[in-house]
Amino acid sequence: MAEDKKIEGDTAKDGDEYEKVCFLCRRPESKAGKMIALPNNIYICPDCMQKSFDSMTNGSINYNDLLANIPALQIFDLNSLQNQVPQRQKIKKKKHKKKASPAFDIRKLPAPHKIKAGLDEYVIGQERAKKAISVAVYNHYKRIHADPSDGVEIEKSNMLMLGPTGSGKTYLVQTLARILDVPLALTDATSLTEAGYIGDDIESVVSKLLAAAGNDVERAERGIIFIDEIDKLAKKRNTNQRDVSGEAVQQGMLRLLEGADVEVPVGANSKNAMVPLTTVNTRNILFICGGAFPELPDIIKVRLNKQASIGFQADLKDKYDNDKELLAKVTVEDLRKFGMIPEFLGRLPIIFALQGLTEDMLVQILKEPRNAILKQYGKLLAMDEVRLEFEEEALREIARQAMEKDTGARALRAIIEEFMLDIMFEIPKDDSIGEVIITKEYITKTGGPRILLRGQETPLLETRQP
Repeated sequence: MAEDKKIEGDTAKDGDEYEKVCFLCRRPESKAGKMIALPNNIYICPDCMQKSFDSMTNGSINYNDLLANIPALQIFDLNSLQNQVPQRQKIKKKKHKKKASPAFDIRKLPAPHKIKAGLDEYVIGQERAKKAISVAVYNHYKRIHADPSDGVEIEKSNMLMLGPTGSGKTYLVQTLARILDVPLALTDATSLTEAGYIGDDIESVVSKLLAAAGNDVERAERGIIFIDEIDKLAKKRNTNQRDVSGEAVQQGMLRLLEGADVEVPVGANSKNAMVPLTTVNTRNILFICGGAFPELPDIIKVRLNKQASIGFQADLKDKYDNDKELLAKVTVEDLRKFGMIPEFLGRLPIIFALQGLTEDMLVQILKEPRNAILKQYGKLLAMDEVRLEFEEEALREIARQAMEKDTGARALRAIIEEFMLDIMFEIPKDDSIGEVIITKEYITKTGGPRILLRGQETPLLETRQP
């Protein structure tokens, strides 16, 4: 009985929370107007109802056939047809709140130094990038609540992040959304194509944000969209084919970045007749674009060498070959030469770079963040009442091997997964083991970890690498 009451309550709550959708055209009540209720919870919009009456009036329906087939209609469960719309395709009603209680309270927005402090707990290094993103986000949400009556309109603070692979671009945005408690949509620019071609439409990024906000349009309009691999949208060089996934996508994204009303499908990536549509305004959505831009350092070096290669005191041409901060010297002109169109760059006013990770930074990433990978494995073994320790030389060896792979912080996980496999398999077999110490010899496959029994303060045995 309690479960039945709960189900009835949930159904009533859903009916109050979600909009009614026309059974024929799939438009929600906010777009099609007040619905006409039919038996079995079926709703028809006035336009579809009028079209039905018009077709009957014009004589396009054979009434004899219609009357003859009426009994056959009873075999359908019309209630089940109406309920075929899944929960993820239902549109939440916009809540009409009083001005005294806004949906997003600016007073609860953390200051830039507090946002950066939250990022410091999860992201190692990248001080300049964390400061830039904290200030930009703070100004963006102040812009939403700014009073436009004085004639001063604050422009959007859309961002462009540059950085080598594995430097933490996606992780930085994910952590930021968690701190601010706003919906976040992560998408890959490589899947976007011009409208009418195979691939995801440009509006699909807004549809993903709407899904992340639980189909709440009002909450989605204050969310964050992160578009990764944005460098793949650069204009194609030396090609005679139509560029449907490069410059054309940049052109199509201009109105999204600027702010426009976009009709997006609910619970799907593409528009079709069976999916309801809703309108989302992107004016207050913060867009953050990121990319590795692999050929950009060469473009920057050419410009810098050209500026410093005149006169008797000219710099050497290889001066910038090993410069770790080369991406930080980027200009809009460098990005234009890379293949990004000026209109697109003009809508991303804040440009900053993430530096490549050093060996010291990789060691810090291993052990210092709140959810560091070593802490994760330590927690897993702690559930078996086993303590996990790493020697400093072992951490250095892991960082050195990761630097050789040249894939940033992603290489750390692959290396640790490899040598922790045997430990995670063997340790649960012996209940007498109390501590495992990972040594440099174990990482280099010239020895094994040190094993301590429960209550032992000195190592009892040392396992050998098979």
